[in-house]
Amino acid sequence: MTPEILSIIMFFTTLTLLLFGFPVAFTLAGSALFFGFLGDYLDIFNFRMLGFFPQRVFGIMINEPLVAVPLFIFMGIMLEKTKIAAGLLQSIGELFGTTKGGLGIGVVIVGMLLAASTGIVGATVVTMGMLSLPTMLKAGYDQKIATGTICAAGTLGQIIPPSIVLVLLADILQGANEEAALIVGNLAPDPITAIDLFAGAMLPGLMLVVMFIIFIYFYAKIYPDSCPPIKTTRARSEIYFEAFKNVLPPLILILLVLGSILLGVATPTESASVGAAGAAILAFTKGELTFKNLKDVSFNTVKLSSFVFVILIGASMFSLVFRGFKGDELIEHVLTSLPGGQVGALIIVMLAIFFLGFFLDYIEIIFVIVPLVGPVLIANGADPLWLGIMISLNLQTSFLTPPFGFSLFFLRGVAPPEIQTKNIYRGVLPYIGIQVLAVIIVGFIPEIATWLPRSIF
Repeated sequence: MTPEILSIIMFFTTLTLLLFGFPVAFTLAGSALFFGFLGDYLDIFNFRMLGFFPQRVFGIMINEPLVAVPLFIFMGIMLEKTKIAAGLLQSIGELFGTTKGGLGIGVVIVGMLLAASTGIVGATVVTMGMLSLPTMLKAGYDQKIATGTICAAGTLGQIIPPSIVLVLLADILQGANEEAALIVGNLAPDPITAIDLFAGAMLPGLMLVVMFIIFIYFYAKIYPDSCPPIKTTRARSEIYFEAFKNVLPPLILILLVLGSILLGVATPTESASVGAAGAAILAFTKGELTFKNLKDVSFNTVKLSSFVFVILIGASMFSLVFRGFKGDELIEHVLTSLPGGQVGALIIVMLAIFFLGFFLDYIEIIFVIVPLVGPVLIANGADPLWLGIMISLNLQTSFLTPPFGFSLFFLRGVAPPEIQTKNIYRGVLPYIGIQVLAVIIVGFIPEIATWLPRSIF
C-alpha cells in the first residue's frame, strides 16, 4: 500500500466518523494517531514525525490574532444578556412593519446590526426566533417566509465583520498562503490577516443584505397576503425616537470595533478587547451587569473558546499526519490535472464545500478542507483574499442547508409547536439560492471583495 492511498482512506474515514456525529476534535486527533501507527507499522510513515506536534500546539498558543476569538465571543454573549436585540426588534419592526413585507425587511436589518455587533449566529437566530417570530405570525405572515427570513438574517453574522469565522479563516489562509509561496518559490508573500478579510467582507455582506431585502420586497408584491403590514397605535414621532434610542448603542459599538480596525488604529485583537469592554459598559448602563450574568457570560465564553481551540489542535495533528502520507501532494496533483485549470479547480472545490455544508459544521470544513485545498488554489493564481471571501460566503450556506443546518436547529428549538419543520426547510430554500447567487457574483467580480481592503491598506 502506498502512502497516498492511505491518505485517501484516512480522509474519508475521518469524514465518515464526523457524519456519524463523533466529537470533531477527538475524531481528527484519533484518526491521525490511528493511521500514524498503521503507517509506521506498514513502514510508509515515520511516527517520529509527531515529534513536531508540540511545536504546532505552541504555535497556536502564541498566535496573537486568535486571542480575538474569545474576546469576540465574550462581546456577543454579553450583548445577548443586555437585551439589546429585544429593543432593536421592537422598534425597527414598528418602523418598517406598517408596509407589506416591512416586518421581514426589519428582521433582516436587525440581523445585520446584530451580526456587526456580536458575530455569533446561534445567539442571533435564537433571539430573533423568540422575539420576532411570534410577532410575524400574529401579523399574519406565512410560516415559510417568516422562518426563512429569521434563519437567513441570523446567518449574516457569518460574513459581516466582526465574524469569528473570518478570524479563524484568516489564520488558516495565512498558513495556506505561506505554503503556496513555497510551492512557487516566493520567499516574501503578502500576509493575509483578519483585518484584510474584515474589510473584504464588508461589501459582499452588505450586498447580501440588499439581496435579501429585494427578495422580501418583491415577494410581498407577488404574495401580499403572506407579508401583511402590522397595525400600531403609536405616533410616528414616538416610533422614530424609540428606534433612534435602540439603534444608537450598537451603532457606537460597531463604529468603535470596526472603525478602529479599518482605520488602522487597532489590530483585530485590540478592537475585540474594546468590543468586549464596550459590551460590558452597555450591560452596565442597562442594569444587566450583575454577578450572575457576568458568571454566565464568562462560563459560556470559556466553553465556546475551548471548543474552538481543541478542534484547532486536533486539526493540526490531522494535517501533520496527512502531509506525512503525501496527501497534500496528491491533492495538488488532482486539482492541477482538472480540466479548466485554476477555474475548474476552484469550481470543484466550491461545489465540494457547498455539498459538505449539508452535513458538516463550518468549523469542521475550515479546519479540515481549507488547509488541504488552499495552498494549491493560491499557488495556481487565486487571490487569497478573494478566495477567503468566496469560501466564507459559501460556508454561510452550511447554516441553512438541510438536514443539518444549524440555524434550522436553533430556530426549531425556540419556534412555537404549530410551526412545521418542513415549512422551516422550505422557507430557507430561496435564501440558499440567493447566497449561491452571491457566491457566483463575487466569483465573476472579484473587486467586490478586494476593492475596499486594497483601497484602505
